[in-house]
Amino acid sequence: MELRHLRYFLAVAEEGHFGRAAARLHIVQPALSMQIRALEEELGTPLFARTSRKVMLTEAGEVLVNEARRTLDQAQRAKELVQKSARGESGSVRIGFSGNASYAGKLASDLGDFHRQFPEVEITLREASPQQQAEAILAGELDVGYCPTFDVGVHADLSSERIGAWPWVVAMSCDHRLAQRKEITCADLREENFVVYAAHGAEVTQLNFLRQILGKEPHVSHYAGSTLAVLTITSAGLGLGLVPAPLSTLAFQNVQYRPLADVSATADLVLIYRTQETSGAIKRFLLQART
Repeated sequence: MELRHLRYFLAVAEEGHFGRAAARLHIVQPALSMQIRALEEELGTPLFARTSRKVMLTEAGEVLVNEARRTLDQAQRAKELVQKSARGESGSVRIGFSGNASYAGKLASDLGDFHRQFPEVEITLREASPQQQAEAILAGELDVGYCPTFDVGVHADLSSERIGAWPWVVAMSCDHRLAQRKEITCADLREENFVVYAAHGAEVTQLNFLRQILGKEPHVSHYAGSTLAVLTITSAGLGLGLVPAPLSTLAFQNVQYRPLADVSATADLVLIYRTQETSGAIKRFLLQART
C-alpha cells in the first residue's frame, strides 16, 4: 500500500464520484479506477459500493477513511519536520566557549541573532577550554566551539576559522606607575611583573606572546586560572595583566586599562566545528557566526 493509493481513495470517498475525484487529482478516470481496484485487491475487500449514480463507502471503506487521514497527516508532518530540519529551522546547537569569548560580546550577539531567526532551535552552552571543546565536538557532545587562537593543533575532522580579532590592552592597578599614561609601549613593560592567564595550558600562548613583545623572558609574579583571577591579582598591585580589548569595558575595582601602542598582534577568537557537519541547524548557526 502506497501513500498515493490512500490519497486516491480519500479523493473518491470525499467526492463520492470517480469522475470528480479524477479531476481533483489531475489524472484520468480509468487510471483512478484501476488504482482503487488494486487497493481493494491488496486489502481483500471492497471499499466502495458502486451504483450508476454515485459511489458509497462500504463498512471497510469507512474504517479506512479514518486510518488513511491519520496516515497522510502523519506523513505530511514527517515531511514538514524533515524539511524544517534541513532548512535549519529545528533541532539543536550545543556550543562550547571559553570565558574570554563571552566577554568579547561576539557569542552573545550570535546567540541573539540566531534565536530571532530560528526560535524553535534549542541552544545549550557549556564553558570549556579550547582542548576540551575540540574533544567534545569530536565525541559528538558539542557542535560548535568559541575559543582563543587554537595553538594545540586542530584534528583532521575539525575545521577552525577566525571570527574576531581585538587589540591587546594592559590591565593594571589604579596606583601603578604606568596608570597615568594614555598608552603603554613594549619598552615600558620590560621590567614589569605579569599575571599570566593559565587555565588549561593557556599560559604557553601568553608567555610566547610576552617573549615576543618584550624581547626577553618575562617576569611572572602569578599564574591565574581565570580572567577574574587575573583582574583580582592585578587590582591588588601584584602585577600587570594582558587582556583582549573588549574586557576593558568590564568595570573592576582598582583596575585601569591602557592600550598597547606598538603591537600589531591581536587577541583572536576562533570558531571550531566538525568539517563534515550535516545538521541544518548547526550549519545555519555557523553561517550566522561568520557574519
